[in-house]
Amino acid sequence: MQPIILDTDPGIDDAAALSVAINNPELDVRLVTTVAGNVTVDKTTINALKIISFFGKAAQIPVAAGAEQPLIKPFEDAARIHGESGMRGYDFPAPTTAPLNQTAVVALKERLLASSEPVTLVATGSYTNVALLLSEYPEIKPKIARIVAMGGTLGQGNMTSAAEFNVFTDPHAAKIMYQAGVPIVMIGLDVTHKALLTYDTLQAIETANPAGKMLHDIIISDGDQGATGVAMHDVNTIFYLLHPELLTMKSYWIDIVTDGPANGATVADLRGAYHDGKVNAEVAVDIAAAAFNRWFLAEVRHMHH
Repeated sequence: MQPIILDTDPGIDDAAALSVAINNPELDVRLVTTVAGNVTVDKTTINALKIISFFGKAAQIPVAAGAEQPLIKPFEDAARIHGESGMRGYDFPAPTTAPLNQTAVVALKERLLASSEPVTLVATGSYTNVALLLSEYPEIKPKIARIVAMGGTLGQGNMTSAAEFNVFTDPHAAKIMYQAGVPIVMIGLDVTHKALLTYDTLQAIETANPAGKMLHDIIISDGDQGATGVAMHDVNTIFYLLHPELLTMKSYWIDIVTDGPANGATVADLRGAYHDGKVNAEVAVDIAAAAFNRWFLAEVRHMHH
């Protein structure tokens, strides 16, 4: 089993990623931390608890609430995409448990230090908690196997022309994370806009089981839909953990822009011209989209509500 911690801002695609991760026997989810992003942190925390409660995992998987706002930049949510609650489309019961009495950063520090082996940190929201952790407790770096981060793009953004949403939300945090000297896997729009969940897949999960019905109902409420399917950005991180061979990776140095018209841009040194041959990220550049759909459907069919 791969030990992982999910730092997340559910959010519809985050909820889908969390659902797959906590139900997959190959992944040992040690902790879930929440951050302001798609909606405010009080809502992202409730949404994480709702998903974990839905699957009866509240006793095993603790949740810690994290940063209420970005480090410097004013907070700007994505409620227009995910609904006011952040997880519209399905009527969840109230969560059966409360978050930990620790902040996300303290919970992350304690669980990483207590781990006998390095843990993969999966970051699917803005990187505020991650940046605070790396800045305040650099001694945990050896306990981070790698950070698998949804965010960024080598091409056009989805928040501005230049910037992807998670990085744009807190570019200063992204800069700290990419400069921390920890192995980073960037799962950005270059692949998440290719691995759309098709409407055929969504129809198939709707009738698969109660979990499939729940996921169908929130995904179909997502404001980020195209003619051929729905982008499930954050689910791509879990697909990568389980099937890295189905993504094409390239090593680049990634710099983060923190002001001006390209604020939040992830600038890869594609020409290898400026960093003495050094790289700081493995960047996903292609993905097997049909295999992603088959995999997601299979994962949903194995879920127990």
